[in-house]
Formats: sequence, structure tokens, C-alpha cells
Amino acid sequence: MKLNISCPSTGCQKPLAIDDEKKLSIFYGRRMGQEIDGDGLGDEFKGYVFKITGGNDKDGFSMKQGVLVQGRVRLLMKAGAKCYRPRRAGERKRKSVRGCIVGPDLSVIALAITKIGEQPIAGLTDTKQPKRLGPKRATRIRKLFALTKDDDVRRFVIRRKIEKEGKPIRYKAPKIQRLVTDARLRRKRVYKAHKKARWERTKQAVADYHKVLEEYRKKKAAQHKEEVAAKKELHHAQAKKVEEKNNAPTGPAAGKKTTPVPAQKGKVAEKAGAKTTAPADKKAAAPAADKKAAAPAADKKAATQPAKTQAATKGKK
Repeated sequence: MKLNISCPSTGCQKPLAIDDEKKLSIFYGRRMGQEIDGDGLGDEFKGYVFKITGGNDKDGFSMKQGVLVQGRVRLLMKAGAKCYRPRRAGERKRKSVRGCIVGPDLSVIALAITKIGEQPIAGLTDTKQPKRLGPKRATRIRKLFALTKDDDVRRFVIRRKIEKEGKPIRYKAPKIQRLVTDARLRRKRVYKAHKKARWERTKQAVADYHKVLEEYRKKKAAQHKEEVAAKKELHHAQAKKVEEKNNAPTGPAAGKKTTPVPAQKGKVAEKAGAKTTAPADKKAAAPAADKKAAAPAADKKAATQPAKTQAATKGKK
């Protein structure tokens, strides 16, 4: 197994091949991110502390932090996941990755020195590799050179000298990030003005909406009040009709109107009594008059009959 040891303080890196399983056993069962004492690797690593930063198995699949498996698994990955680079927007793919637990199936383990021991390691801690690139962000450039906000950061950018045979010497510098310029301040003012205008429009729209909503509620309340009043009036009318129907007289005399006769004194009362009895006498005399009227009618019928019929009737007699 190969140990890829790096020293962040010096910027150096050194691979180390170890075949002794006894020395490698101190890494088995450990996870990525854990720190391990280097005393078990030999006397030259006494006092050193290593941190496991990753590794690859014998088939080349890299370890993934958070997968608590001592082996290989297939995971559905999307954009932003480690060990996967999407080729299209929104693409997802199932990929094979190695778990974060160290085992004997690994071919390379990546280690970082967090504490330097008593003896320096040749090619790792005894030399210092110059930093190839300087800081790119404006705040970090100020921090590196102890600058203030009034100092021009563009004058302190670290440039690289590029020399090529047969070509002139040129210098290359990174583009400063988060640099505050006049154009940036102008854009910031414009953005702030647009944001304020959006806020004002939203506030006015909310006020208009509440106004329309209040009018709608008032209209609905008035309409509901009218409907309730109409229902009450209809209910009272129906109740009045039912009451009149219940109080109306029943029987044959229910349809006739009777007018009360005031009480009269003396002769006036007698005359009134005589007048009231007269219609009764007329009704009694009506059948006799009907019989008298029926007799002449029979004679007229007999007279109208032809002479032959009359002779025939006489002969029969």
C-alpha cells in the first residue's frame, strides 16, 4: 500500500510505499478526517500526527466522506456531489464510490501532517516549496500586506514571471475578486434604487388590493343584509296568511256574509218582523202557482197534435 503524505506548512508532498501489514493495521477501521499518531510507522515518524484525507481502492474508485461502509457502493448523484461531474444541467447518475472507512482493499491512502515530530523528514519537512500563486481576493491581499481600505490593492497583486525560449518575458497576474470600483458602486446604487422602487410598487399594490377587498366586503355585507330582510318579510307574510286561515269560520255558512240587525223598539220592530216573514209565505205559495201554470201547457200540447192522431185515439176508446 502507498501512503501519500503532504505537509501543508511547507507545501511539499512525498509518497511512501509500505508492505508491512503490522504498520498499516493502525489505519484499518479508521474513517476519513480522523487523526492517527505516526509512532506505529517507525522511529522516523515519532511525534508526528497524520490526518486521513482520502484514498483510492485497488480499482481506482476514490473514498467519499459520509459513506460509512468499508467497501464499494453505488449512489445516485447530482450536481454538487463529490466524485461526480455532471455533463448536463439537472443530470443525475448512479456512480460507484468507496466508503470512508479504511480497509485492506485500498491501494493509496492520502495523509496530511497536522503536527511535526522530533526529526525532519527528507523532502517533506526539511525544505519549503514556494507558493506558486498568490492570493486572489482583495481582502486576503490586504491581510497579506497589512493594507488599509485607502490603499490600492491592484498595486500589490503577486505576478508570475513567465520566460520562454525565443519569446519575450511577460508577467501574469490573477484577476482581483471582490474589488470595489466606481463601476461597482454605481451598479450598487442602481440595484438599490430598483429594489426600493420594487418595494414601493409592492406596497402600493397591497394597499390597492386591500381597498378593493374592503369595497367587495361592504358590497357583500349590504347584499346579505337585503337578502335577510327580504327573507324576514316573506316569512312574516306567510305567517300572517296561515294565521288568517286558522281564524276563518268553517261550515256551509262560512261563505255568506251576515250583517247584524240592530234592536228596534215598538211598532218599528213589528214591521221589521212582518217584512222578514213575507218571503217565507211567498216560498210556500210558489208550488201552487207552478201547478196552475203546468195545466195550460198540457192543453196547448193536446191542441197542437194532428187530427188523425186525435181520431185514432177516439176509435180506440
